Amino acid sequence: MGEVSVNGSGPSGEVTDTKVLRRAFGTFATGVTVVTVGGSVAHGMTANSFTSVSLDPPLASVCVDQDAIMHTNLTAAGSFGVSILAADQEDVARHFANRWRPLGMAQFEQVSWEPGRLTGAPLIAGAVTHFECELWRSYGGGDHTIFLGKVVSLYRCSDDDVLVFINGRFRAAAVSNEVST
Repeated sequence: MGEVSVNGSGPSGEVTDTKVLRRAFGTFATGVTVVTVGGSVAHGMTANSFTSVSLDPPLASVCVDQDAIMHTNLTAAGSFGVSILAADQEDVARHFANRWRPLGMAQFEQVSWEPGRLTGAPLIAGAVTHFECELWRSYGGGDHTIFLGKVVSLYRCSDDDVLVFINGRFRAAAVSNEVST
């Protein structure tokens, strides 16, 4: 396949149209998570920018827009939780993506959750996996900050199918425990 020119890309290869860029990034399927912080700065945010980084030490990252409430709250909390959503939790993903939901602990009244044992961050009930992380490092990344968290607790809750996001839509993805060689 050859290189294809799309509106938004100039002759120098510089991308100038953020809508085109968003659509192009959207062709990559991502998992859907709810990132949370607890305590006096309690907040939740739907994120598909969560990824594993390192096994030793155990590190994961999440990217947060610098203008987002979560950016300030995560920095203040110094720790965070991540709930990887099950395929039937699209309503939870939409709730924590809604900019008009209540703030503070009130935003958690519409969902079932439990506090993380080590961080106190709300962890979403019914999620496939829960992580608790201590903020380890942060790095600038354009209009976002890349937060690296050291995983201090994890719990694989179920083998349910997971929720993914691709081409602007939520989808279910089957999870298999089979290991191929």
